[in-house]
Amino acid sequence: MSSPAADLVIRNASELCTMRPVEGRGEAVLGSISGGSLACRSGQVTWVGPDAELARNVALGATTRVVDAAGCTVTPGLVDCHTHVVFAGDRADEFSLRCEGATYLEIARRGGGIGSTVRATREVGEDRLVELALPRLARLLEFGITTAEAKSGYALNLPDELKMLRAVARLPTLQPIELVPTLLCAHAVPPEHAQTREAYVDLCVKEIVPEVARLGLARFCEAFVEQSAFTVEEGRRILGRGKELGLVPRLHADQMSAMGASELAAELGAATADHLECITDAGIAALAKAKVSAVLVPTSTLFLKQATYAPGRRLWDAGLNVALATNLNPGSAMTENANLSLALACLFNGLTPAEALWAFTRGGARALGLDARLGSIEPGRQADLVVHACPSHRHLAYHFAVSHVRTVIKRGAVVLDRPAAPCAAA
Repeated sequence: MSSPAADLVIRNASELCTMRPVEGRGEAVLGSISGGSLACRSGQVTWVGPDAELARNVALGATTRVVDAAGCTVTPGLVDCHTHVVFAGDRADEFSLRCEGATYLEIARRGGGIGSTVRATREVGEDRLVELALPRLARLLEFGITTAEAKSGYALNLPDELKMLRAVARLPTLQPIELVPTLLCAHAVPPEHAQTREAYVDLCVKEIVPEVARLGLARFCEAFVEQSAFTVEEGRRILGRGKELGLVPRLHADQMSAMGASELAAELGAATADHLECITDAGIAALAKAKVSAVLVPTSTLFLKQATYAPGRRLWDAGLNVALATNLNPGSAMTENANLSLALACLFNGLTPAEALWAFTRGGARALGLDARLGSIEPGRQADLVVHACPSHRHLAYHFAVSHVRTVIKRGAVVLDRPAAPCAAA
């Protein structure tokens, strides 16, 4: 009996990056196939190999869609494991202040920063948050992002944190990017608790975290441990309560100062420690021992004009799972540009172009606990795929901050198609 015909076939890619090797350095992590092809059926990859072997391994039918990837690079869909895609308002005025010399912490102390976005987000309804997020998600898709984490944290009270997470839950029904929700009520102390911060920590521990867990609105619970946000002990209380209720811990860690946040992530068995610009040797050792993923967000380092980037090379060499993300947010990384992140990771975090791409695919999937179905191209994996109009993965970081995307596929279905996209080598 003949095999069922494929729903979708991608043929003759200049480079097909499978990401099948889990360990390694340099281009070995890509699992590249020159002249590679693949087949999908019912939303899953069914076959991967050289184009010369396609005919004897894959049945084509009258309805099979065939994508010619000659001259192109094919990768898994990018997994953006750190975004704040749902919010209202903007902070363009703060960008101007920063260009005039003000620091992030100085702006926060003046009443700007996260507090500014909190005020704007509280003022709008759930429908408006959904409406505002949709064009941001469309731009993420244009860079090949097919899965993204999405945080709350711009409401900082129970009703509005729930409003944000309900918006996150609605968005996948309106556009193709899969979203993974994170509760970030420990993003900042809200203005009404400026003098009663312990009361706000109590509110998180006793009301916000339990209600979000009860409603099943988040997979992760995250805290920002920093001078302008929460102490290690406050983070331990909030994340510990979340962990008791089934929410996996994550941390914004060591972004502007070394406060022991990475060590806290290790202590709690967190899924990720994100930012890490100021991480210490002890912090790296702790994360490595606890097998916590290190999430690099170099767009923030650039946007905030910080002098020191996270030590991606040292984190990789220490054996950590390294992931890369856009950190799309209104205050410290107002960009959906995944290719900018790839380039910065190579230029300033010390990764190679191959490692940066791995970090934005397999590494991101691992950071979100989705490595069993996302982040690689192999039989049985979800068919989330991107055809880039460039001859090799190197062009994604080399010809930087532009989209090379020609075709995006989510669960085996074409969700973005720009067949006229010019090849980067042209």
